[in-house]
Amino acid sequence: MGEQFPWLAEYSVGIAAIDGQHQRLVAMINELHQALLARRSREVMGAILSQLVDYTELHFTFEESLMARYDYPGQQSHQEDHERMRAKVLALRDEHQAGRTVISLAVMAFLKDWLSGHILGTDHLYKDFFQQEGLR
Repeated sequence: MGEQFPWLAEYSVGIAAIDGQHQRLVAMINELHQALLARRSREVMGAILSQLVDYTELHFTFEESLMARYDYPGQQSHQEDHERMRAKVLALRDEHQAGRTVISLAVMAFLKDWLSGHILGTDHLYKDFFQQEGLR
């Protein structure tokens, strides 16, 4: 079946801790996709989705703490993007837990687009700033 959402070099923001967190999020989306293809139970998929939501929160909090520490000028708009993304993944998890939605290929496409779009868009905006601050 292979990896459904490969990590690409272009995703790197040049900061080891953030790249590692992004790679973990990619791996969790792949784990959820594999569970879907293997027709795992709703409970198993729900547990993976909950882990993804929890790790997303940890990652966003880490990014936001760096932005605050280094007084990143795009902090407010980046945090607003995080808030929109939090709302979407929390709603997805809640809808799944309530039995109102199932994890489907469309949901997987949303998660992949969501993460890759955020990394290549909003996150890449801070890449040069943090590297100039000496973060690697």
